[in-house]
Amino acid sequence: MSKTFQAVYIPIGVGTFHMPSADDQFQKSVGMLRELCEDITVPEDKILSVDALSTYLDTLDPDLIILQNLTFANAAYTSEIMHRFRDVPLLLWTLREPVIDGGRLRLNALTGAFSAANTIRQFKAEPFEFIYGSPEEEQVRAKAEKMIKAAKVRFAMRSLKVCAIGHTPQGFGFGRALDNDLLETFGVRQDAIEARELINKAKSYSDEECREYLNDALQRTVGLAETPERNRLDFARLYKAYEEYVKANGIGAVASRCWPDFFTSFGTPVCAVLAMLNDLGVAAACEADMYGALSMWIGIQLSGKSVFFGDPVSLDEKENTITFWHCGTAACSLARKDTGAVIGEHCNRHIGPTMEFGCEESEHAVVFRIGRNPDGTFRFFIAEGRALNRPKQFFGTSTVIETKADAETIITNSVLEGWEPHYAVIYGDCADELEILAHMFRAEVRRY
Repeated sequence: MSKTFQAVYIPIGVGTFHMPSADDQFQKSVGMLRELCEDITVPEDKILSVDALSTYLDTLDPDLIILQNLTFANAAYTSEIMHRFRDVPLLLWTLREPVIDGGRLRLNALTGAFSAANTIRQFKAEPFEFIYGSPEEEQVRAKAEKMIKAAKVRFAMRSLKVCAIGHTPQGFGFGRALDNDLLETFGVRQDAIEARELINKAKSYSDEECREYLNDALQRTVGLAETPERNRLDFARLYKAYEEYVKANGIGAVASRCWPDFFTSFGTPVCAVLAMLNDLGVAAACEADMYGALSMWIGIQLSGKSVFFGDPVSLDEKENTITFWHCGTAACSLARKDTGAVIGEHCNRHIGPTMEFGCEESEHAVVFRIGRNPDGTFRFFIAEGRALNRPKQFFGTSTVIETKADAETIITNSVLEGWEPHYAVIYGDCADELEILAHMFRAEVRRY
C-alpha cells in the first residue's frame, strides 16, 4: 500500500510549569491543526517527558513535524526527534506567555524555543520554519497552513513522474535536467521519449479515432474550426498521442520539444496540444524546459489552477509592469473572458493552431522559476504581484504583471544574476509557500 501524507504534532513540555495553561493551549492547538489538516497525527495528551516522547515517536512516519514548545523543555527532547527525523520538514511553534502579571512564569516556552532551535541547527542542513504565538492568532494559523501546503507538495513530488519529450533546441540547455539531479534533489523521476515517437504515433491515427479530441478542443477554444482542415485534424492526432501517453505512463508534467520538428516533420505545431494538457492539469512546458515544467507543476499544486509559461519580453518602468509571453501554449482556462481561448497561427511559421489571447486578470500572481546556479545547486526565483486586465500584447499568449517590488530592479538583477529566460506565472497568493518549499530543498531564494 502506498504511503499517505502524515503531518504530526509534537507538543513538548515539563510538568513543573503551570499545567492549566498548558492544557488550555494544547486543546486549542489540536483544534486549530485539525481544522487545517483533518488527519493530522496528534498525541492523546501533552508530552512531558523524554520517555513519553520516545514512545510517541515510535508510532510515527512523518512527512511534516510541527514541534511545539508548550512549556520550556530541555534539548534532550529535540535531540530525540532530530536523531530519528532530521530530514523531515519542521515547523517550530512556540507559545506566547499567556499572562504577564508580575507573578509566576507560566510556560517559559520562548526559552524552550531557543533550546530546541539550537539543537535543530546541529542536526539539520536545511532551514526550518518558526512561528511565535497562540493558536487563536491569525498569523500562527496562516503560517501552519502554508507549512502544511508546502510539505504536501514536497511529499507529492516524491511520486511525481515527469517526461522529457525530445531534446532542448540548440542554445536552450538551461532547461535540460539530469535524471539524477531531479531524483536526488526533488524526489522526481524522469522519463524520456523522442518527439518523433509521438509524431509517428499521431500519424498512425485515423480521423475518426481522433474525433473526440477534436470535439473537446472545439468546446474549449474559439476559432479552431477556421484552422485549415489538415492542421486541425493533425492537431487532434497530436492531442490524442500526447494525452494517451501521459495517461498511460502516469506523467504529471512534460517538457516538450516544439520547433523545428513539429513544423518540419509533421506540418502542425504542438503549441495548442500543450495548452490542452495545461488545461487538464498536466504541466506542459515547450522548448523542452524541464525545470520550467517542474515550476509549473508546483504552481498548479499550490494554486489549484493552470499556470502560465513564458518569457519576460517587455518592461514598462512607468507602470511597473513586466510582460510575459510565449508562442501560444497557455491553458484555455487562463484566457480573458471577453475573448475566450482564441485560436490562431504561429507568429514565425504562420502555421496553426496556436493559442492567441491575453490572460485574465488576477489580484494575486507570483512569478516563479526553479533555476540552477553555475555550481549545480538550485535556486528559487519568486516575485509577487498582480495580473492586469490587458489584451493580447503580441501574437501568441501574454500576461502583464504589475510587480510588488520595482520591476526595473527585478529585470536588472535577474539579468545580472544569470536567471533563465522562462518563468511560470502562478495565479494565486503562494509566495510564502514557495519560499518554505525552497528551504525544504536547501535551495537559495531570490524573492521580490
